[in-house]
Amino acid sequence: MRNTFSPLTVYAALFMIFLYGPVLMIPLFSFNDSLFTTFPLKGFTFKHYGTMAANTGMLNALRNSIVVAVCSSIIATAIGLLAAIALTRNRLPGNAIILAAFSLPLIVPSIVFGVAILIIMLKFLGIALSLWTVGAAHVFICIPFSMTVLMSRLEGFDKSLEEASRDLGENAWMTFYRVTLPLALPGVISSLLLCFITSFDEFVLAFFLAGTDPTLPVYLFGQLRFPNKLPGMLALGTSILMLSTMLVLLAEFFRKRGVQANVPGDA
Repeated sequence: MRNTFSPLTVYAALFMIFLYGPVLMIPLFSFNDSLFTTFPLKGFTFKHYGTMAANTGMLNALRNSIVVAVCSSIIATAIGLLAAIALTRNRLPGNAIILAAFSLPLIVPSIVFGVAILIIMLKFLGIALSLWTVGAAHVFICIPFSMTVLMSRLEGFDKSLEEASRDLGENAWMTFYRVTLPLALPGVISSLLLCFITSFDEFVLAFFLAGTDPTLPVYLFGQLRFPNKLPGMLALGTSILMLSTMLVLLAEFFRKRGVQANVPGDA
């Protein structure tokens, strides 16, 4: 009988505890009947969730983040879908260069892009900082995530289906609408969810570009210096943690569903 508690298993368990242990403290302290996040816990209460619901500034920042995340995810997925189709259906001479250019936001630190976009918006374009500038920056960083998901999806199904549609008289647009889009739909939904999460959680670009309308991460950062605000933020963090987990699981479900749909069944 093999020993299941190998050093690698112990290391993996300790690593998971180190990685997710602090995150699990957020829900725990959100129900603690105290202003301080210390042990031992004083008692069990839901009052911090009531405090969260009554904080209009926090709710406005939450609304800003949701609006920016929804718009950014839709635009980034639309651009990512078109780019993924172009790169998977056409073998252009500069495909590798184009793909590398689209992937730059995954490599270059966000603070570099934040400063660069700030200078471009203010000095060269003369655009005042607002949620529009935050949304534009978030579209920029979400496109690589969208393309990664959609390219794997588009390369996974039989391209002869599109060729058959063209042979039967459909033009390129109707082929996309009736064949490509339905087959790519799991990837599109997964892309929307991942881009939403990426935009919703993003802090650095929003910190540079938000202006007077902060997104939720920027607002929470500004409230950390007030100890009496911390329990309400923990309650909101718990709610966001649960929602983000569900969105990630949903995105993974659609991604796997798309992959399984490409596996031919047993004859």
